[in-house]
Amino acid sequence: QVHMVESGGGLVQSGGSLRLSCAASGSIYAVNNMGWYRQAPGKQRELVADITLGGSTNYADSVKGRFTLSRDNAKNTVYLQMNSLKPEDTAVYYCNAKLLTTRWSQVGNYWGQGTQVTVSS
Repeated sequence: QVHMVESGGGLVQSGGSLRLSCAASGSIYAVNNMGWYRQAPGKQRELVADITLGGSTNYADSVKGRFTLSRDNAKNTVYLQMNSLKPEDTAVYYCNAKLLTTRWSQVGNYWGQGTQVTVSS
């Protein structure tokens, strides 16, 4: 069984900062990509940023230059530093990990429970 535990959401004023954390634990053999997605009311879930095992990152155009994604492979943890937040960043943010539970398993897609980020104008 795999557990994805998120933390760090909350309410912040426009221009402020928040840091999200997500740790994967449990029956894990190896973790490939980790990242964050978000879903605003009435919209589809979208990729915010993801990071490979080797540390290569990919960002949505809307967050480039403002958000920074990093990971600690020893802890199977990913961090999203969000600066210069805007009201349009308001959404539920979901952690994602693509991982193997055994040496012979296929890569599975695992999600956190979601954490609310609200940016007031």
